[in-house]
Amino acid sequence: MTGDEGPVYDPGGDWVLPGPDGVRVSGSYGGGDGGAGFEYDEETLHELVREWNDLANEFSDDMSMARAIATAEGPGLEYASGGNAELIRASGAALISTLQDRESYCRAMAAKFQTALSKYAAAEGDHSTKINRSGGSL
Repeated sequence: MTGDEGPVYDPGGDWVLPGPDGVRVSGSYGGGDGGAGFEYDEETLHELVREWNDLANEFSDDMSMARAIATAEGPGLEYASGGNAELIRASGAALISTLQDRESYCRAMAAKFQTALSKYAAAEGDHSTKINRSGGSL
């Protein structure tokens, strides 16, 4: 942690609410303008993109195992085995659908944080340009 930047996002960490003076802490809940929201520094945004993509990859990996459930065959040729296998396949299909939905959600969240990173980089570039035009330095 450097300067007046807040802590890097820690999913197991304690959330810090803004103090009575309304000063926001990076990675904490609450908007400094009185509105609710979150503020993350660049390092935290990179970490969130990675974590959401890692989680999406886990759901994707789980789908290969769910396919085994969705294609299960009964152990025997009698009615009970066939009926049981049919229910197991339906359960496997539902599992695959759920995993696909969760993977899509995680990819969408990663994309949102990636978009925030792009906006962050653009804002940094704009600020650097303005400072350099005025003869200042970073």
